[in-house]
Amino acid sequence: MKDLITPDYIFESSWEVCNKVGGIYTVLSTRAKTLQEQFRDKVFFIGPDIHAGNDNPLFAESGELFRTWRLKAQAEEGLKVRIGRWDVPGNPIAILVDFQDFYKDKNEIYAKAWEYFGIDSLHAYGDYDEASMFSYAAGKVAESFYRHYLNEPGSNVVYQAHEWMTGMGALFLKRNVPEIAVIFTTHATTIGRSIAGNGKPLYDYMFAYDGDQMACELNVQSKHSTEKQTAAMCDCFTTVSEITARECAKLLYKAPDVILPNGFENDFVPKRSKLYYARQRSRKLLLNVAEKLLGRTFDKDTLLLSIGGRYEVKNKGIDVFIDMVSHINRKTKAKLEKEAIAFMFVPAWVNSPRQDLLDRLNSKEKPESPLEQPFITHWLNNMNEDQALNMIRQKGIANGAADKMKIIFVPCYLDGRDGIFNRTYYELLSGMDLNIYPSYYEPWGYTPLESAAFKVPTITTDLAGFGLWIKSEKSGDDIKDGIRVVHRTDGNYNDAVDEISEIIIKYSNFTDEEKRKAHINAAMHVDEALWCKFIEHYYKAYDYALRNNRTKSK
Repeated sequence: MKDLITPDYIFESSWEVCNKVGGIYTVLSTRAKTLQEQFRDKVFFIGPDIHAGNDNPLFAESGELFRTWRLKAQAEEGLKVRIGRWDVPGNPIAILVDFQDFYKDKNEIYAKAWEYFGIDSLHAYGDYDEASMFSYAAGKVAESFYRHYLNEPGSNVVYQAHEWMTGMGALFLKRNVPEIAVIFTTHATTIGRSIAGNGKPLYDYMFAYDGDQMACELNVQSKHSTEKQTAAMCDCFTTVSEITARECAKLLYKAPDVILPNGFENDFVPKRSKLYYARQRSRKLLLNVAEKLLGRTFDKDTLLLSIGGRYEVKNKGIDVFIDMVSHINRKTKAKLEKEAIAFMFVPAWVNSPRQDLLDRLNSKEKPESPLEQPFITHWLNNMNEDQALNMIRQKGIANGAADKMKIIFVPCYLDGRDGIFNRTYYELLSGMDLNIYPSYYEPWGYTPLESAAFKVPTITTDLAGFGLWIKSEKSGDDIKDGIRVVHRTDGNYNDAVDEISEIIIKYSNFTDEEKRKAHINAAMHVDEALWCKFIEHYYKAYDYALRNNRTKSK
């Protein structure tokens, strides 16, 4: 950090502080330890009090921590906050804010946002109000805390806001507490995600898209407006990868000032023999569930594959994954050295664990026939409308005796209490031979990074920020290296399916020694992506924001 201006205090605001929703939770919770080591208890994470004052398993409340300010803020400013520690490595200070009282002032807040910043909230719907009220409340909390504790001449204070959902609070601070340097980080643009999610070609036509026009067409004007204006007016605008930086420049009309690649902490990954035994336990469990579902036995060395992540069929490459299973069964199964089972760990609209599957799991008898719909472990509320299930049916994948590769959809959130596996996602991840994340839209991509951390050879794409980073490290060309980066474009869907199928076939023919080396090589990439190395990019962002803020103040 030589010659860089460093902050004395840091606020970080996100909907995912003490709220495990998606990838941003992983970004913040794994980075906290590294920040705590450098800025001990001078980092304050601000999140929503989604449990409305009740117990939050990720948060340990403290009645004494900043008690004077907390009582004053509630009595004089109407701010209802709980202060404590986030239960993640580093145990940073977390401030959870109850934002419900701000709804009564919603129209006034939106009117000022339009007057001061040109934010269009007229077309708001869905989660816009909830996110905006939280964001505004978070900004008020940072202002109050700053006035009470940190308003000292010469102090360097940074407020980092994550995603459009925190934009309203970031802009509030820009106007009301200009002494605080504001960093705004978009992890994925609203427009980019919407274009990709609606089946439109994002990359080949990027040059022709206009952000404001597409926001109207896709009915996301308010979110886009908040994101665009926050990016324009903050002291430092950042995103997580070069591929998303290009997207920001075109669709938000603002190129990021600093790129902040997502790092990783591998503290939770079992070491050596513990990982080996975890792998063996998981494989045994996965094969047992498959046997009971399909009514037959599998060899212990059956090839186990998986995909995981958010339920975005195109963006996450779930469609490619399903097509790959179909392709291998129809065209190339003769080349597959052994049988394979492809697991889809993708949370959907779950109703309940399958009782017929539970009965078999609890029975000592060996089933001799498959269950009805032998490709799903939990019943859904929308069995006839689910997109992935319909694609499996349309492709004619029935998990029949002639199919060399089977597919099993695990549509629940794997928190250890799903009713069938009763193991966490990471525990099951360790049992895989090969993991596949053929993403079309993936600003960074924690799933392939986590997979590699568990020493599982991994396939990703060059449309994922992580895949681009691997390519920048002069790797990713061979699955023997532990990570294979597949080329994806708007128009090469079938080529990607074919290429991934060939990689799987190649891996299935590896010797035991080649597989062992591939597993070892996968983990070696993770060592280069640890937060202790990537945190330097944040120090650059702090420096940029503080210098820019000083310039504007003159």
